[in-house]
Amino acid sequence: MRTNFMKSISKIIWVLVFVNIHVIHAQKNKSRDINKPNVIYIMADDLGEGLLSYYGQKHFTTPNIDKLAQQGIVFNNSYSSTFCAPSRATFLTGYNDCRENKYVLTTGRSYKEAAVDESKDEVIQNAINSAIGKEPDITYLPQIFKAAGYVTGQIGKLDYGFVTTSKQIDNHGWNYHYGYYDHTQCHGFYPMFLHENGKRVSIPGNTHPDAAKTGESGSDEQQEKDRWDMNGKTVYSQDLFLSKMLEFIRENKEKPFFLYHPTQLPHGPVAIPAIHPEVAFSDSLTLIEKAYASMVKRLDDDLGVIFNELETLGIAENTMIVFSSDNGHELYYNYEGRTAKPYKNMKTGEPFNNITDKFYSEIGGDIFNGNKGQAGLKRSNWNGGVKVPLFVYWPKKVKSGAQSEKLVANYDFMATMADMLDIKIKEKKDGVSYFNEFLGKKSKKTKDRNSIAFASFMGPALITKDGWKLRYFAPKKIYQLYYLPDDYKETTDLSKQYPEKVETLKSELIQKCDGNLINGSISYSRNFIYIK
Repeated sequence: MRTNFMKSISKIIWVLVFVNIHVIHAQKNKSRDINKPNVIYIMADDLGEGLLSYYGQKHFTTPNIDKLAQQGIVFNNSYSSTFCAPSRATFLTGYNDCRENKYVLTTGRSYKEAAVDESKDEVIQNAINSAIGKEPDITYLPQIFKAAGYVTGQIGKLDYGFVTTSKQIDNHGWNYHYGYYDHTQCHGFYPMFLHENGKRVSIPGNTHPDAAKTGESGSDEQQEKDRWDMNGKTVYSQDLFLSKMLEFIRENKEKPFFLYHPTQLPHGPVAIPAIHPEVAFSDSLTLIEKAYASMVKRLDDDLGVIFNELETLGIAENTMIVFSSDNGHELYYNYEGRTAKPYKNMKTGEPFNNITDKFYSEIGGDIFNGNKGQAGLKRSNWNGGVKVPLFVYWPKKVKSGAQSEKLVANYDFMATMADMLDIKIKEKKDGVSYFNEFLGKKSKKTKDRNSIAFASFMGPALITKDGWKLRYFAPKKIYQLYYLPDDYKETTDLSKQYPEKVETLKSELIQKCDGNLINGSISYSRNFIYIK
């Protein structure tokens, strides 16, 4: 009897211990849910809103990306920069790209020699470090997460600039980094080598020094042959990136992590190992258009794999996923009779002057309508070049199907994460937190802004929270004024009708460009470092 009684007592004790352990673990997880979710930020490359089926893409679907929008919050008034390198710089620094001496944009092509001579790698990195010197003493995005106890990882294209080094990336606050160090190389999708935490990693089977970049993709018969000639193109870069992302997530599943994935997709030239089954038999698309659509599909499919991995590991509910793009839409192919590069009006055969006429999908020949009916493309200061999707998905925290009209910029993300993690940034940034916005809360502490500014090769532009847009066209030194709520396509210049509004916004724009419009014009020359 005594033995049975003791056995019963032992069982009860073990049950209580087991339950108590799991209660403590649940409470710990619950606390992390509120304060320290894992954060995955996916930055698509040259992906305009119109490429997503959430926004009406008719030729293919993007169900996994759409899920972020449908079950998270959509920011309908989200802007970035006009092309790759400054966009990543603003994202990481929290400053707009009209500013002076807040970041450096290094020139590319420095690792070309290292493709064929591995011994040159260290020499090249030393030369780049010497040219960059000491970076501005500012806070970088990953440092915010590290201050809150996160593990930080960056996988994909270089984190900013056109070339980088291990020293520079480490300085920004990444615990782990894997991918390209040269922006020019990442215009190809079959690299001979990548870098992992500063060490060169060779990719067996890839034999093209330019990572198999085929030039501007077109309907030319030889270009099609080159595109589908897989000699020396064994490993697709996105396969490597997906594998490393899953590895990073698995290794850090027990601790909070920030994973940043600046993908190459769907940046050109058009390159994909195979046509996606969804578009393979489409009668409305040419072969190169099917290949381009497959690049978008591949990005969406990879997100689905990440979703499944988070579920399998039991950390899906404790993970925030943010999806955006580095800039607006771009076209990466010519096709006789359908579209042309340099861009021109396919109806008249005339190039766009970007003052009284500009690129629209219906006259520029974009069958995908990637800029969602807006004016312009990448590199321009028309909205089609700078307006980007922004979805924040966080199960049980962000209201499913929420919409926000708040004016946000990609350089707001640092302030938002600092707000969420209660980290004080040592210097005043241009970014403003939208943390309470995606939680659906109102706070007196939350700052709002009157406007945002961005640079471009055409000149800088300013957009106000109530929808006014002042566009400076530097080649002709003219200002144009638009009211976006009534003029989504930027067709009606109101500058002569509202001269006082132009002067007011002009002063605001100049102030945001550190007092000099040249900071936001043409070449970004004040932020460039040329590597010899």
